[in-house]
Amino acid sequence: MVILSSARVSALPKRLVQARGLATPSSLPIKDCTSITPPYPRLLKTLDEVRNVLPKGAKLTLAEKILYAHLRNPEESLGGGGKVRGERYLKLRPDRVAMQDASAQMALLQFMTCRLPSCAVPASIHCDHLIQAQTGAESDLSRSIEANKEVFDFLESAALKYGIEFWRPGSGIIHQIVLENYAAPGLLMLGTDSHTPNAGGLGMLAIGVGGADAVDALTDTPWELKAPLVTGVKLTGELKGWATPKDLILHLAGKLTVRGGTGRIIEYFGPGVPAQSCTGLATIANMGAEVGATTSTFPYSDNMRQYLHATGRGPVAQAADDAAKQGFLSADEGAEYDEVIEINLSDLEPHLNGPFTPDLATPLSSFSSFLNENKYPTALSSALIGSCTNSSYEDMSRVASIAEQAKAAGLKSKVPFLVTPGSELIRATVEKDGLQDTLESVGATVLANACGPCIGQWKRDEHKGEDNAILTSFNRNFKARNDGNLKTMNFLASPEIVTAMAFSGDLNFNPTTDSIPTPNGPFRFTPPSGDRLPPTGYSAGDLSYAPQPSPTPSPSTEIAISPSSTRLEILEPFGSNFANGGGELSTMTCLMRVKGKCTTDHISAAGAWLKYKGHLSNISENTLMTAVNDQGGKINKAIDINGEEDTIPRTMQKYKQRNEPWMLVVDDNYGEGSAREHAALQPRFYGGAMIVARSFARIHETNLKKQGILPLWFMDKSDYSRISAHDKVSTNGLEAVMNGTSSSPIIKLRVEKPDGTMEEIETRHTLSEDQIEWLRYGSALNYIGKVARDNGKA
Repeated sequence: MVILSSARVSALPKRLVQARGLATPSSLPIKDCTSITPPYPRLLKTLDEVRNVLPKGAKLTLAEKILYAHLRNPEESLGGGGKVRGERYLKLRPDRVAMQDASAQMALLQFMTCRLPSCAVPASIHCDHLIQAQTGAESDLSRSIEANKEVFDFLESAALKYGIEFWRPGSGIIHQIVLENYAAPGLLMLGTDSHTPNAGGLGMLAIGVGGADAVDALTDTPWELKAPLVTGVKLTGELKGWATPKDLILHLAGKLTVRGGTGRIIEYFGPGVPAQSCTGLATIANMGAEVGATTSTFPYSDNMRQYLHATGRGPVAQAADDAAKQGFLSADEGAEYDEVIEINLSDLEPHLNGPFTPDLATPLSSFSSFLNENKYPTALSSALIGSCTNSSYEDMSRVASIAEQAKAAGLKSKVPFLVTPGSELIRATVEKDGLQDTLESVGATVLANACGPCIGQWKRDEHKGEDNAILTSFNRNFKARNDGNLKTMNFLASPEIVTAMAFSGDLNFNPTTDSIPTPNGPFRFTPPSGDRLPPTGYSAGDLSYAPQPSPTPSPSTEIAISPSSTRLEILEPFGSNFANGGGELSTMTCLMRVKGKCTTDHISAAGAWLKYKGHLSNISENTLMTAVNDQGGKINKAIDINGEEDTIPRTMQKYKQRNEPWMLVVDDNYGEGSAREHAALQPRFYGGAMIVARSFARIHETNLKKQGILPLWFMDKSDYSRISAHDKVSTNGLEAVMNGTSSSPIIKLRVEKPDGTMEEIETRHTLSEDQIEWLRYGSALNYIGKVARDNGKA
């Protein structure tokens, strides 16, 4: 299967901790775009086949065009008439896969179980999640490389073996690098991170998935997606003053809520779209994940064309120009959306969203009143800009214009001001153009090109256990996400607003209207300005971070996993819950009812736990450790069938030791947040067989199915309270679904109470034919491996 070896000596750290020299100001050379140009002739041919299958004259949205052009068999997915959106399962052929270092570990461990010699599509690994922010870029990077050496060695060895492009630690954040190097109009890409949709800023469909979904693409297995509904957002007017693309998506998150985009693609159109920069569109697409959207996209524009040329991808732009002329990269005239939201950009003002949820949107003009009404802290404790959401050259240049104003007035940041460049390309360019010096001169600390504080990799000693408020230009602000402190309130805003408020230190300050006192009199900011693209071109910076393009697989490469590692563990296949031939799940014990918001952060925490992403046994120790038990209201407490109260993971372990299958009852939008497949792997590892929810977040529901856990939806949400801890639960009707004799979505649950009384509850399933096979064989990976063996590929 895989050769185990002790962690080999890598040249990685030596390359990565070299002192940075000043990058040259020359523009980027034209890249070899062979592997990154979408296969437009094939896509257009497939789209012609689609139009022959669909009713004559059918008008397609851009999202539908891109999805349908990637169908493996249009007749199989679309034939027979009837509604497609929200009903049909599409079998798709993605063009590319991107993986970040935390999630790549489990994705590759799963891929290895399939025993294939190489990847079926181009793929990349990006080392960005395991670098902890503490004192500054160089020291943080060096320390993190040493601490995570065995993980980086494993990822590099797997990349060499299977022909994957490996972006080394310090290269930048996955989503920024994808936008700069791989994104292309009309492409379909899967990424093992929930903010993969960032690449939609270049007019493509980029979808966040779990590692098992990525394995579908890597093994040339049809990737299945329930055809999303399409929400159209019509943009009119133009952004003015302090308003930015970030404020657009913050405003939209307030309108849609964290569930409003579930099962939908958000497609933007209208006269306000072409005026937005490519990186501004990426910011909007990035935070579409916060409303639960499958992804977001935009019609091909001149700003996208300019960005492609500026980043050395002129051949992609030329190919896209030709495809656009054939009508591929925009919606058909008269295409209809399932919902249309119209936003006049001229009326948009800056917003701040939070705390503790990204959809609590407050206009800047009302923010001070909002704070005071809720008795929230008004003193700003830290200001952070960057992350995958807002770390473009345009962001940094506009922020620098604010810093220049403050510097001229003799001001410095009154709070810790942390800046995260999105990539080495951005870092080198802002250094070359003097923007970094400007920011550092007013008190900024520039962190490594990595995720850092945005995903919990922030060693923050201040305000531990204290109520405090921070401002960030990040995308997500759940409790304890950034610094591990449940009481830290993170308000999301544009980098311009975050920067301006850092000079006041007071959240009551409105930089669009208020002044800051100085020895020379009151100082007031003027609206920021900046360049969408660097005037003298991008600078590549340290090229040793970047991989060799399109590497050839090296089958003889040993996979670097030490048998004694606490960070990496060979993945053992799960057994099937139907190994004995039955088609029902019987006598499962309800472990607990999970109350309220339960994100993937609650199910499998990030932060310090990221180091165990490749070791299922160890990371499972955090399962649901911040979840609330509806029976008693305690956090991380469950009562075993024997009456013993313990932590949730230890209670799960007790059931596993007794070989006793269990199930969970959960609340609305269960699994909201990051595309964290560990949140599905861990309950499965401990013996979980079924989860019944008021509703599921899209990615997590699919991840559960992939790992062989049955997700069911209550037909009546009030039935949530009818199943309690220690009830014995069985399915009725699942066997007919499994053997194909029933097309009904209804599965009944038989619930036996401890006193012997019986109840019956109706639920519904969302299983497709292929997903039924995943359940039957114990996991999607087991099924993929079987098919590969049957076809002689493994």
